[in-house]
Amino acid sequence: MLFFVFGLLIAAQVKAQAPSPNSSATDKQPATLRLAGPAAGVSNALIHLANHPEDYGLSQAVEFTLWNTPDQLRALILSDQADFIALPTNVTANLYNRGAPLQLLNVSQWGVLWVISRDAYKSTLNDFIGEEIGVPFRGDMPDIVLTHLITEAGLDPKKDFRLHYLATPMEAMQMLIMRRLDHALLAEPAVSMALRKTHSFPLSAIAPELHRSVDLQQEWGRLMHTEARIPQAGIAAVGALRHQPAVLEQFSQAYEAANRWCYQHAQDCALEVAQAVPMLDAAAVQDSLDRQNTYFATAQEAAPELKRFYQILLDHQPATIGGKLPEEQFYHQEQS
Repeated sequence: MLFFVFGLLIAAQVKAQAPSPNSSATDKQPATLRLAGPAAGVSNALIHLANHPEDYGLSQAVEFTLWNTPDQLRALILSDQADFIALPTNVTANLYNRGAPLQLLNVSQWGVLWVISRDAYKSTLNDFIGEEIGVPFRGDMPDIVLTHLITEAGLDPKKDFRLHYLATPMEAMQMLIMRRLDHALLAEPAVSMALRKTHSFPLSAIAPELHRSVDLQQEWGRLMHTEARIPQAGIAAVGALRHQPAVLEQFSQAYEAANRWCYQHAQDCALEVAQAVPMLDAAAVQDSLDRQNTYFATAQEAAPELKRFYQILLDHQPATIGGKLPEEQFYHQEQS
Protein backbone atom coordinates (compact mmCIF):
# COMPACT_ATOMS: atom_id res chain seq x y z
CA MET A 1 0.00 0.00 0.00
CA LEU A 2 1.17 3.53 -0.54
CA PHE A 3 2.21 5.09 2.75
CA PHE A 4 0.78 8.58 2.22
CA VAL A 5 0.90 9.36 5.93
CA PHE A 6 4.66 8.89 6.38
CA GLY A 7 5.66 12.46 5.60
CA LEU A 8 3.82 13.69 8.68
CA LEU A 9 5.56 11.15 10.91
CA ILE A 10 9.17 11.67 9.87
CA ALA A 11 9.35 15.36 9.01
CA ALA A 12 10.67 16.76 12.29
CA GLN A 13 13.71 14.50 12.51
CA VAL A 14 14.48 14.98 8.83
CA LYS A 15 14.70 18.73 9.30
CA ALA A 16 16.90 18.35 12.35
CA GLN A 17 19.39 15.91 10.84
CA ALA A 18 19.42 16.17 7.05
CA PRO A 19 22.51 17.55 5.31
CA SER A 20 22.19 20.76 3.39
CA PRO A 21 20.67 20.43 -0.09
CA ASN A 22 23.56 22.57 -1.33
CA SER A 23 26.32 20.30 -0.01
CA SER A 24 29.04 19.61 -2.53
CA ALA A 25 28.98 16.36 -4.49
CA THR A 26 31.74 14.23 -5.84
CA ASP A 27 32.02 13.47 -9.54
CA LYS A 28 32.93 9.87 -8.79
CA GLN A 29 30.53 7.33 -10.29
CA PRO A 30 28.94 5.13 -7.59
CA ALA A 31 29.87 1.45 -7.67
CA THR A 32 26.35 0.51 -6.59
CA LEU A 33 23.02 2.23 -7.15
CA ARG A 34 20.92 1.86 -4.00
CA LEU A 35 17.18 1.87 -4.67
CA ALA A 36 14.37 1.85 -2.12
CA GLY A 37 10.60 1.84 -2.18
CA PRO A 38 7.38 0.77 -0.45
CA ALA A 39 5.16 -2.22 -1.20
CA ALA A 40 3.39 -0.37 -4.00
CA GLY A 41 3.30 -0.07 -7.78
CA VAL A 42 5.81 2.77 -7.82
CA SER A 43 8.46 0.25 -6.72
CA ASN A 44 7.79 -2.29 -9.49
CA ALA A 45 10.30 -0.83 -11.93
CA LEU A 46 12.92 -0.44 -9.17
CA ILE A 47 12.66 -4.13 -8.37
CA HIS A 48 12.96 -5.01 -12.06
CA LEU A 49 16.02 -2.77 -12.44
CA ALA A 50 17.67 -4.44 -9.47
CA ASN A 51 17.17 -7.81 -11.17
CA HIS A 52 18.28 -6.74 -14.68
CA PRO A 53 20.46 -3.61 -14.53
CA GLU A 54 22.48 -4.55 -17.61
CA ASP A 55 19.32 -4.63 -19.75
CA TYR A 56 18.91 -0.90 -19.16
CA GLY A 57 22.47 0.31 -19.66
CA LEU A 58 23.37 0.45 -15.96
CA SER A 59 26.99 -0.55 -15.48
CA GLN A 60 26.80 -0.38 -11.69
CA ALA A 61 25.50 -3.05 -9.37
CA VAL A 62 21.91 -2.28 -8.34
CA GLU A 63 20.24 -3.22 -5.06
CA PHE A 64 16.67 -2.68 -3.83
CA THR A 65 15.57 -2.13 -0.23
CA LEU A 66 11.93 -2.32 0.85
CA TRP A 67 10.79 0.29 3.36
CA ASN A 68 7.67 -0.40 5.42
CA THR A 69 7.77 2.02 8.33
CA PRO A 70 8.53 5.70 9.00
CA ASP A 71 11.66 4.68 10.91
CA GLN A 72 12.98 2.74 7.91
CA LEU A 73 12.32 5.61 5.55
CA ARG A 74 13.93 8.08 7.93
CA ALA A 75 17.03 5.91 8.23
CA LEU A 76 17.36 5.59 4.45
CA ILE A 77 17.29 9.37 4.02
CA LEU A 78 19.29 10.50 7.03
CA SER A 79 21.97 7.80 6.99
CA ASP A 80 22.76 8.01 3.28
CA GLN A 81 21.53 4.47 2.62
CA ALA A 82 19.73 5.12 -0.69
CA ASP A 83 20.33 7.03 -3.91
CA PHE A 84 16.83 6.82 -5.41
CA ILE A 85 13.62 6.37 -3.39
CA ALA A 86 10.03 5.73 -4.47
CA LEU A 87 7.60 7.95 -2.54
CA PRO A 88 4.07 9.37 -2.69
CA THR A 89 4.27 12.87 -4.17
CA ASN A 90 2.92 14.59 -1.07
CA VAL A 91 5.54 12.88 1.11
CA THR A 92 8.29 13.96 -1.31
CA ALA A 93 7.17 17.59 -1.13
CA ASN A 94 6.84 17.39 2.66
CA LEU A 95 10.37 16.08 3.10
CA TYR A 96 11.85 18.60 0.68
CA ASN A 97 10.12 21.52 2.42
CA ARG A 98 11.54 20.34 5.75
CA GLY A 99 15.13 20.18 4.55
CA ALA A 100 15.60 16.65 3.25
CA PRO A 101 18.31 16.38 0.55
CA LEU A 102 16.16 15.19 -2.33
CA GLN A 103 14.80 16.19 -5.74
CA LEU A 104 11.81 14.77 -7.61
CA LEU A 105 12.77 12.97 -10.84
CA ASN A 106 9.45 11.72 -12.16
CA VAL A 107 5.84 10.79 -11.48
CA SER A 108 4.99 7.26 -12.59
CA GLN A 109 1.79 6.52 -10.63
CA TRP A 110 -1.26 8.40 -11.88
CA GLY A 111 -4.22 6.16 -11.19
CA VAL A 112 -4.40 3.97 -8.09
CA LEU A 113 -7.38 5.21 -6.01
CA TRP A 114 -10.76 3.45 -6.13
CA VAL A 115 -13.92 3.16 -4.11
CA ILE A 116 -14.72 -0.55 -4.08
CA SER A 117 -18.18 -1.76 -3.17
CA ARG A 118 -20.36 -4.77 -2.62
CA ASP A 119 -22.95 -3.08 -4.89
CA ALA A 120 -22.19 -3.70 -8.57
CA TYR A 121 -24.47 -0.87 -9.70
CA LYS A 122 -22.75 2.05 -8.01
CA SER A 123 -20.43 3.93 -10.36
CA THR A 124 -20.31 7.61 -9.28
CA LEU A 125 -19.93 9.42 -5.97
CA ASN A 126 -23.57 10.46 -6.13
CA ASP A 127 -24.54 6.80 -5.87
CA PHE A 128 -23.06 6.70 -2.37
CA ILE A 129 -25.12 9.52 -0.86
CA GLY A 130 -26.17 8.43 2.61
CA GLU A 131 -23.82 5.43 2.56
CA GLU A 132 -20.93 4.54 4.86
CA ILE A 133 -17.49 4.50 3.19
CA GLY A 134 -14.37 3.24 4.92
CA VAL A 135 -11.49 5.71 4.46
CA PRO A 136 -7.89 5.05 5.64
CA PHE A 137 -5.60 7.84 6.90
CA ARG A 138 -7.93 10.63 7.99
CA GLY A 139 -6.73 14.03 6.78
CA ASP A 140 -4.09 12.58 4.48
CA MET A 141 -3.89 12.50 0.71
CA PRO A 142 -6.51 9.82 -0.20
CA ASP A 143 -9.03 11.36 2.20
CA ILE A 144 -8.35 14.86 0.84
CA VAL A 145 -8.81 13.69 -2.76
CA LEU A 146 -12.13 12.00 -1.92
CA THR A 147 -13.58 14.89 0.09
CA HIS A 148 -12.42 17.43 -2.49
CA LEU A 149 -14.16 15.52 -5.27
CA ILE A 150 -17.31 15.21 -3.16
CA THR A 151 -17.27 19.00 -2.70
CA GLU A 152 -16.63 19.58 -6.42
CA ALA A 153 -19.69 17.42 -7.13
CA GLY A 154 -21.79 19.89 -5.13
CA LEU A 155 -22.15 17.61 -2.13
CA ASP A 156 -21.18 17.84 1.54
CA PRO A 157 -18.78 15.12 2.74
CA LYS A 158 -20.05 15.48 6.33
CA LYS A 159 -23.77 15.69 5.66
CA ASP A 160 -24.24 13.60 2.52
CA PHE A 161 -21.91 10.70 3.40
CA ARG A 162 -20.90 8.66 6.44
CA LEU A 163 -17.12 8.51 6.21
CA HIS A 164 -15.78 5.82 8.52
CA TYR A 165 -12.11 6.62 9.15
CA LEU A 166 -9.69 3.73 9.65
CA ALA A 167 -6.03 3.52 10.61
CA THR A 168 -4.72 1.63 7.57
CA PRO A 169 -5.74 0.30 4.15
CA MET A 170 -5.24 -3.23 5.49
CA GLU A 171 -7.87 -2.60 8.16
CA ALA A 172 -10.31 -1.30 5.54
CA MET A 173 -9.63 -4.30 3.32
CA GLN A 174 -10.19 -6.76 6.17
CA MET A 175 -13.45 -5.07 7.18
CA LEU A 176 -14.68 -5.38 3.60
CA ILE A 177 -13.75 -9.05 3.42
CA MET A 178 -15.45 -9.81 6.75
CA ARG A 179 -18.58 -7.87 5.71
CA ARG A 180 -18.22 -5.19 8.36
CA LEU A 181 -18.12 -2.57 5.58
CA ASP A 182 -19.89 -2.44 2.24
CA HIS A 183 -17.71 0.26 0.64
CA ALA A 184 -14.14 1.53 1.10
CA LEU A 185 -11.57 3.84 -0.49
CA LEU A 186 -8.43 1.87 -1.34
CA ALA A 187 -5.29 2.25 -3.44
CA GLU A 188 -3.72 -0.36 -5.68
CA PRO A 189 -2.53 -3.01 -5.09
CA ALA A 190 -4.83 -3.24 -2.03
CA VAL A 191 -7.84 -3.02 -4.38
CA SER A 192 -6.72 -6.02 -6.40
CA MET A 193 -5.77 -7.94 -3.26
CA ALA A 194 -9.24 -7.38 -1.77
CA LEU A 195 -10.94 -8.50 -4.99
CA ARG A 196 -8.75 -11.59 -5.16
CA LYS A 197 -9.36 -12.50 -1.53
CA THR A 198 -13.13 -12.33 -1.86
CA HIS A 199 -12.95 -15.01 -4.54
CA SER A 200 -10.70 -17.26 -2.45
CA PHE A 201 -13.23 -18.28 0.18
CA PRO A 202 -15.60 -21.20 -0.48
CA LEU A 203 -18.54 -19.47 1.23
CA SER A 204 -19.73 -16.28 -0.46
CA ALA A 205 -21.62 -15.40 2.74
CA ILE A 206 -18.25 -14.98 4.47
CA ALA A 207 -16.60 -13.02 1.69
CA PRO A 208 -19.26 -11.65 -0.65
CA GLU A 209 -18.12 -10.45 -4.04
CA LEU A 210 -16.70 -6.94 -4.31
CA HIS A 211 -16.57 -4.64 -7.32
CA ARG A 212 -14.52 -1.74 -8.60
CA SER A 213 -17.01 1.06 -8.23
CA VAL A 214 -15.73 4.64 -8.50
CA ASP A 215 -12.46 5.27 -10.31
CA LEU A 216 -11.35 8.44 -8.53
CA GLN A 217 -9.06 9.29 -11.42
CA GLN A 218 -12.05 9.43 -13.80
CA GLU A 219 -14.01 11.50 -11.27
CA TRP A 220 -11.00 13.82 -10.95
CA GLY A 221 -10.93 14.40 -14.69
CA ARG A 222 -14.70 14.90 -14.91
CA LEU A 223 -15.09 17.22 -11.95
CA MET A 224 -11.80 19.12 -12.26
CA HIS A 225 -12.10 19.48 -16.06
CA THR A 226 -8.66 18.03 -16.64
CA GLU A 227 -6.99 14.76 -17.53
CA ALA A 228 -8.36 11.70 -15.72
CA ARG A 229 -5.24 11.18 -13.63
CA ILE A 230 -3.82 12.18 -10.25
CA PRO A 231 -0.04 12.63 -9.70
CA GLN A 232 0.28 10.23 -6.79
CA ALA A 233 3.80 8.79 -6.61
CA GLY A 234 7.20 8.86 -8.25
CA ILE A 235 10.96 8.67 -7.76
CA ALA A 236 13.24 11.10 -5.94
CA ALA A 237 17.02 11.37 -6.07
CA VAL A 238 18.51 11.53 -2.57
CA GLY A 239 21.77 12.89 -1.23
CA ALA A 240 24.86 13.89 -3.18
CA LEU A 241 23.92 11.92 -6.27
CA ARG A 242 21.24 14.47 -7.13
CA HIS A 243 24.07 16.87 -8.06
CA GLN A 244 25.43 14.50 -10.72
CA PRO A 245 23.46 15.16 -13.93
CA ALA A 246 24.96 12.27 -15.91
CA VAL A 247 23.96 9.72 -13.27
CA LEU A 248 20.50 11.22 -12.93
CA GLU A 249 19.85 11.14 -16.67
CA GLN A 250 21.12 7.58 -17.00
CA PHE A 251 18.97 6.35 -14.13
CA SER A 252 15.91 8.33 -15.21
CA GLN A 253 15.98 6.77 -18.67
CA ALA A 254 16.51 3.30 -17.19
CA TYR A 255 13.61 3.67 -14.77
CA GLU A 256 11.24 4.91 -17.46
CA ALA A 257 12.13 1.97 -19.71
CA ALA A 258 11.79 -0.52 -16.82
CA ASN A 259 8.44 1.00 -15.86
CA ARG A 260 7.21 0.55 -19.43
CA TRP A 261 8.44 -3.07 -19.42
CA CYS A 262 6.42 -3.79 -16.28
CA TYR A 263 3.19 -2.76 -17.98
CA GLN A 264 4.04 -4.65 -21.17
CA HIS A 265 5.02 -7.81 -19.26
CA ALA A 266 2.64 -7.63 -16.30
CA GLN A 267 2.79 -11.31 -15.39
CA ASP A 268 6.60 -11.48 -15.35
CA CYS A 269 6.84 -8.19 -13.48
CA ALA A 270 4.30 -9.36 -10.90
CA LEU A 271 6.31 -12.50 -10.22
CA GLU A 272 9.48 -10.44 -9.63
CA VAL A 273 7.61 -8.07 -7.31
CA ALA A 274 5.99 -10.85 -5.28
CA GLN A 275 9.39 -12.50 -4.82
CA ALA A 276 10.88 -9.25 -3.52
CA VAL A 277 7.82 -8.25 -1.46
CA PRO A 278 6.30 -11.39 0.12
CA MET A 279 3.29 -9.48 1.49
CA LEU A 280 2.07 -8.96 -2.09
CA ASP A 281 0.34 -11.61 -4.15
CA ALA A 282 1.63 -11.98 -7.73
CA ALA A 283 -1.87 -12.34 -9.21
CA ALA A 284 -3.05 -9.18 -7.45
CA VAL A 285 0.04 -7.24 -8.60
CA GLN A 286 -0.67 -8.34 -12.17
CA ASP A 287 -4.31 -7.27 -11.81
CA SER A 288 -3.23 -3.83 -10.62
CA LEU A 289 -0.77 -3.44 -13.50
CA ASP A 290 -3.51 -4.34 -15.97
CA ARG A 291 -5.85 -1.69 -14.55
CA GLN A 292 -3.56 1.24 -13.76
CA ASN A 293 -3.03 4.37 -15.81
CA THR A 294 0.28 3.85 -17.64
CA TYR A 295 1.03 7.56 -18.09
CA PHE A 296 4.59 8.54 -17.16
CA ALA A 297 6.00 12.06 -16.79
CA THR A 298 9.33 13.55 -15.80
CA ALA A 299 9.18 15.99 -12.90
CA GLN A 300 9.47 18.85 -15.36
CA GLU A 301 6.55 17.52 -17.43
CA ALA A 302 4.44 16.78 -14.36
CA ALA A 303 5.09 20.14 -12.66
CA PRO A 304 1.91 21.95 -13.84
CA GLU A 305 -0.38 19.16 -12.64
CA LEU A 306 1.65 18.66 -9.47
CA LYS A 307 1.46 22.35 -8.57
CA ARG A 308 -2.32 22.30 -8.95
CA PHE A 309 -2.50 19.13 -6.87
CA TYR A 310 -0.18 20.51 -4.18
CA GLN A 311 -2.30 23.66 -3.95
CA ILE A 312 -5.36 21.54 -3.20
CA LEU A 313 -3.45 19.66 -0.49
CA LEU A 314 -2.13 22.96 0.89
CA ASP A 315 -5.65 24.43 1.05
CA HIS A 316 -7.09 21.39 2.84
CA GLN A 317 -4.24 20.05 5.00
CA PRO A 318 -1.02 22.12 4.79
CA ALA A 319 0.99 19.67 6.90
CA THR A 320 0.75 16.97 4.24
CA ILE A 321 3.22 18.87 2.04
CA GLY A 322 5.20 20.71 4.71
CA GLY A 323 3.13 23.87 4.86
CA LYS A 324 4.09 25.43 1.53
CA LEU A 325 4.50 24.76 -2.18
CA PRO A 326 7.93 23.36 -3.09
CA GLU A 327 10.43 25.65 -4.81
CA GLU A 328 11.23 25.25 -8.49
CA GLN A 329 14.47 23.47 -7.57
CA PHE A 330 12.34 20.62 -6.24
CA TYR A 331 11.52 19.59 -9.83
CA HIS A 332 14.47 18.03 -11.61
CA GLN A 333 15.26 19.79 -14.87
CA GLU A 334 16.40 17.51 -17.67
CA GLN A 335 19.58 18.35 -19.54
CA SER A 336 18.92 19.92 -22.93
